[in-house]
Amino acid sequence: MATLSHQPKTSSEDTPRASDSEQPNSEPGAANTEKSTAPELTTTAGPGPPPDGGLQAWLAVLGGFCTVFASFGWINCIGVFQDYYQNNQLTTYSPSAVAWIPSTESFMMFFWGPVAGLLADNYGPRVPILMGSFLHIFGLMMTSLSSEYYQFFLAQSVVSAIGCSLLFFPTLTAVGSYFVRHRALAFGIVVSGSSIGGVILPIMVTHLIPSIGFGWAMRSTAFLLLGLLVIANIILKSRLPPPKRAFQPKEFVKPFTELPFRLLALCAFFTYLGGFLPITFLIVQAREVGMSEELSSYLIPLFNGASTFGRIIPAQLGDVYGVFNVMIVNTLLAAIITLALWLPANANAPLIVYAILYGFTSGCTFSIMPAMVASFSNVQKIGVRSGTMYMMGSVGALIGSPIAGAIVDRQNGSYTGLVVFSGVGLFVGAAFAVASRQALVGKKVYAKI
Repeated sequence: MATLSHQPKTSSEDTPRASDSEQPNSEPGAANTEKSTAPELTTTAGPGPPPDGGLQAWLAVLGGFCTVFASFGWINCIGVFQDYYQNNQLTTYSPSAVAWIPSTESFMMFFWGPVAGLLADNYGPRVPILMGSFLHIFGLMMTSLSSEYYQFFLAQSVVSAIGCSLLFFPTLTAVGSYFVRHRALAFGIVVSGSSIGGVILPIMVTHLIPSIGFGWAMRSTAFLLLGLLVIANIILKSRLPPPKRAFQPKEFVKPFTELPFRLLALCAFFTYLGGFLPITFLIVQAREVGMSEELSSYLIPLFNGASTFGRIIPAQLGDVYGVFNVMIVNTLLAAIITLALWLPANANAPLIVYAILYGFTSGCTFSIMPAMVASFSNVQKIGVRSGTMYMMGSVGALIGSPIAGAIVDRQNGSYTGLVVFSGVGLFVGAAFAVASRQALVGKKVYAKI
């Protein structure tokens, strides 16, 4: 496994500072050797190197877990609403039309990433997280009162989703400021909140709707998320004081001047283009082949339960073997599993097995990308750079579900084309991740990737 030595380029403001970059340690004595041969890597003025632990660092991880549970965990419930709206309030609309609601919800969360990241980089995480908390809860409350297509779209897909964006990306910025050597693990724990949220929230919603109605089910969920966000707003803060830089539009464009980042952004686009489709359509397809309504409602929780382990265990391996290496392997496995298991699945057992295996492999794919960006970025630019990468992914998430819905319509209800589309998207995403890694290897300025 390639381990590259640091040769920082001081001419680039986005090159990781020495105190925020991982030191080569592939050999037991490598750390001592690096200290003696590269004195320029020692920290100068400032708050010092990231502690990689301590009370405040782990409180930030806990607060980040709460915000990600409430934001990305909610986004992981979109499969429930695709099925529910299609069979209840929006029965007069085609699956492709209904799919615009969850796909736009995913798109808006990731599309606003650069803005949310820039706010966090320049002013600290507290302001955007407070704004996001209000918008997310307000959007869910308005969804509970909705009955028309445009109302669901505006409340859930726009207002609530923008709130999720303002919660998710500043969290990555804050947590990333505390860790270097264990950054992938810390991000994995934080982003596992999306998986655990994706287990609890779909079960909660699907059981509350029959008993108390759609409106109160949404309001009850909103109150639960509000409690978590209160905790997060109290304990989550960045280690680094915000520089309060003036807004510069070029900060959104500058990452694309780097070949490794451009390739990683294309990786995000294709990965989200194909990778979100099982989350959106698995329940609907399962019912088409005869799975009961009660059993199919547990597919997304099973997916997200397995994804919890997929976000944490491979993240730990990423700190050891390189985040790019681990992501590439897991994305390829997710693509293979999709084509080998989901494509021929026409009964309960293979669909359940697929949900679990895909949840584990894709969990790493979606959670480790911020650590991939951080591995070749200045720690004070992680927010805007992660957000910019996810903005590219948001376009894939936006168009993926409607395209897949149109494929199902064109094939008269068959999901074969949709599954192939999903698997190919993941394969192409993995290919661009390989290309991005090789571009970094060529620059020879980064540590373990």
